[in-house]
Formats: sequence, C-alpha cells, structure tokens
Amino acid sequence: MRRRDFLTGSLLAATAACSRPQSATAKRPNILLVISDDQSWQDAGAYAATHVSTPAFDRIARDGVLFKNSFCASPSCTPSRSAVLMGRHVWQQEQAGVLYGAMPPKIPLYTHLLEDAGYFTGYTGKGWAPGDWQALGASRNPCGREYNSIKHAEPLRPGIEPADYAANFQQFLKDKPKQSPFCFWLGSKEPHRIYDQGSAVRLGKKIEDVKVPPYLPDTPEVRSDLLDYYLEIDWYDQQLAKTLKILEAEGSLDDTLIVVTSDNGMPFPRAKVNLYDAGVHMPLSIRWGNRLKAGSSIDTLVSHTDFAPTFLEAAGVPIPAGIAGQSLLPLLIGGGGGTLRESRAIYCGMERHVMARPNGAGYPMRSIRTKDFLYIRNFAPDHWPTGGDFSSSNNTPHGDIDGAPTKDVLLSATARAKFPKQVELCLDKRPAEELYELISDPGQIRNLATDRRFAAQRDQLRNRLEAYLTETGDPRVEGKDPWQSYVYQQTSGYGSSFNTSLPDAVREAARTKVHKPE
Repeated sequence: MRRRDFLTGSLLAATAACSRPQSATAKRPNILLVISDDQSWQDAGAYAATHVSTPAFDRIARDGVLFKNSFCASPSCTPSRSAVLMGRHVWQQEQAGVLYGAMPPKIPLYTHLLEDAGYFTGYTGKGWAPGDWQALGASRNPCGREYNSIKHAEPLRPGIEPADYAANFQQFLKDKPKQSPFCFWLGSKEPHRIYDQGSAVRLGKKIEDVKVPPYLPDTPEVRSDLLDYYLEIDWYDQQLAKTLKILEAEGSLDDTLIVVTSDNGMPFPRAKVNLYDAGVHMPLSIRWGNRLKAGSSIDTLVSHTDFAPTFLEAAGVPIPAGIAGQSLLPLLIGGGGGTLRESRAIYCGMERHVMARPNGAGYPMRSIRTKDFLYIRNFAPDHWPTGGDFSSSNNTPHGDIDGAPTKDVLLSATARAKFPKQVELCLDKRPAEELYELISDPGQIRNLATDRRFAAQRDQLRNRLEAYLTETGDPRVEGKDPWQSYVYQQTSGYGSSFNTSLPDAVREAARTKVHKPE
C-alpha cells in the first residue's frame, strides 16, 4: 500500500468515525444517486439554460445546493462510473478504468460497504456499464439488485429506454425491509444516443434558439442534432420528477440525501471522450432535507471521486484506504460558504474508449483543472485522438466520436474548406501539451502551451500534475501502459468479447461484428 493511500484512508476513516451519529439508533439517511448519461454541465435550467426544460433538477438545486464546478473523473461511461463507486481516479481503477472493462473485486465500492452496513441497495436503468463486472470474479453487482423489469406502457420515441425508472424505483421501495435505509442508483440512459433524428424540431424546438459551441460547425444539421440532445434531457428530467413524487408520497423525501449529476459530457465531438470542459464539467445539485441551506451555490471545484466518501461519511461507515476523493459534507453542511478548498485542483484522466486504434491502443490523457486554467498532457500525440481512419469496434472511422449528424458534417467533403478550425479541433492530432485560459476562452479553443506569456503557468501546472500522478501511483509517469492489454468485455447484447491479446486476424474478424454505439 502506498504511503498516501494509507494516510488518506486513515484520515478519512477517522473523519467518518467522528461524524457518526451520537446514538447507535440515530437514523441514517437514505441515499439516492441520479446520474444521466452523456450530459454536459451547462444543459440545465439551474445554470440559466433556456434551451432545456429541467424543473426537477432545478428543484433539487433550489431546495438544496447547486455546484457550479463539478467534474467527472473520466469522460467515458465505464471509468466515470467506476470513479463514482470507488472514489478513485482512472489510473487507480485497474480494469475498471476502460470502456467495456471489468470490476476488480479487491477494490471496495461504496454500494457494497453500505450494503454490508445494513443498507438495502439496488439500481434501475444503466448501472456500472458497459462491461462485465463478473469477469474478474466479483460476486455482487456493483450497484446492487437490478430493477428494470417494469416498462413504460405508452409508445416511446426511438432511442428512449423502455424501462420505467420511477416505477422500478417504487418497486424497490416496496421490497425494502421496513427498518433498513436504502441506497439506490437511478441511471438514466438519456441523453445517450441514439436519437430520433429531427424529433425536437417536430415537437416544437427552434433551430434558431441553438447556440452552437465554437468547436462545432454551425449548420442546420448540427443545430438539429443539438436540439435532439436537449429533447432527451427534457425527457430524463420528467423521469426525475416522477421519482421525487414517489419519495414525497411515502414521506421519505427529506430523509434522503439526493445527488443528481451526469457521468460525462454530451455525445458530440470534442466533448465526450475529451478532457475539455464539454467532456468532464458536470451538472450537480444535492438535496438533503433541512440538513442543507436551501438555495445555496458552491463555486469550489469538486470531483465525482468525492461522492463515495460523502455517502460513507453521511452513513457513518468507515472510509477505506485508497480513496482519492474527499467528503463533501464540510461544504454541504456549511451551506456553501467558507473557503475549505479554494486552492483545490481537479485531476481527470482518459485511457481507452472504443477499440478505435490498432492493437487496442488508447489515447492516454491526464489533466489538471484550476479555476483559471486547464492543462492537458497527451501521452501519445502521435496517435489520432478520435482514432482516425482506422475501422473501430463500432465499424466506423474516428470511432471515439459517436455516430451522429454532427459527425457526418465534420467528415463531409466540404467541411475542411468551410469549417477548417472546427475540423482541426475535433479530428486532427494534438500536441503533447495543451493549456487554456478559462476566463477569456471558456470554449477552450486557443491552446496557449507554446505562448511565452503563459510559460510560467504552463510549467507550474505541468509540475503540479506530474507530482500528483506520481504521488497517486499513475503507471503513465513511469512509462507503463497496462490498459492496452485489458480485455474489451463486450457482454451479452453487444457481441463477443474483444480481446486485445488475440492475433490481428482474429481481432479484425471480431471487429466486424455489429456493435451498438457507445
């Protein structure tokens, strides 16, 4: 065990022990994590967005705390969800740190720790996924008992998950032993692609209302694609509203610590699978009855690795060694005031998403994000960040970009002539270092890493990132790459397993199988 792991674990465990209820019979909070799939932070009404309708998310923020600087640990489904469950960075997750990975049974998860402490645990929708949680010998689902059997009765638009999240949550509550607190994971599969193309326009959303990010081509196709994404956020928020009504009806709303966020950024180029803010800056609102000051707003930078220690401390359960995150309770109970972490930086990482490069290679990146700057280290600048022309495991070039009208525009014959900057930003190779000044460049399109005026900031952040990665045991700083050897666990419904150790001919045959978009 590394010295940092031991000290961090011991300190957090002591903190949790000190924060336990005075009485052994004191009521522990229920814990409800609501996590959307591929939603960037700015796409919620509480952040002044007018292009979406999110009254349920906004209510949580109004009744509790809104975080303005919350970040996932990795901009890809599996490693992001692993970070939530483990409280660890992507480089500390082993095979859980890649898309279609596997769950190492030796790493404790907050869900299992709460279950062992008497919590009734379960999930609906998308839990820890995609991957094979049993492949390495784990005996319990990472998110608890599955509740996905109840489906919506009415016809749904193409691309909408048929499972009725609220109804399945209600069934979970019916099954819960009366005296047990619960821990539930509501994993919306929206606004993940696939979308019903053009549905938002047909249902009344306006093309002219879209503000296209500066890194995307401004075309009618891209605007319509963004509207379809917004429409799925509206749908997801409606399911959240139904869930809150169920908690109200049974009288447990104020006894429940509710956390509402997303796993990674929107499924568009330079967002999802990227360490720019569009990929890792997340919506986050938290409600906990009268324990929190209603209407609070927190600017402090926080991470998804903070959720596990927060839940464990709130439940009075010791926090295990190895957790990188910090409990948010001092911020939450303090009502958003104070300067507990004003100098804190956020660290994010990415290794491999789909099999978008030969021999299972990924695109390794690490970043350090402060309030003023974003610094990104690209460990393999000779690789294509999107996979390039290689035919990936989803049977497309540039496979780390989800198939979509926006991708079609970028790959069209005229795009480089009409939108050269956007094509460069979204598709081309990147230098080893990137530096962005966030106040003047919130879209992060002007790389200042070679600008002499910002050399001091670049060097300071480079050194700070390297020191942190060394301290937390990142194999990359030692020139090691265990991730390329990890099996691509395509489980039932997604084709057969894609093993990077197989001969090229066998691997190429597996790659041609029909594959659901990531």
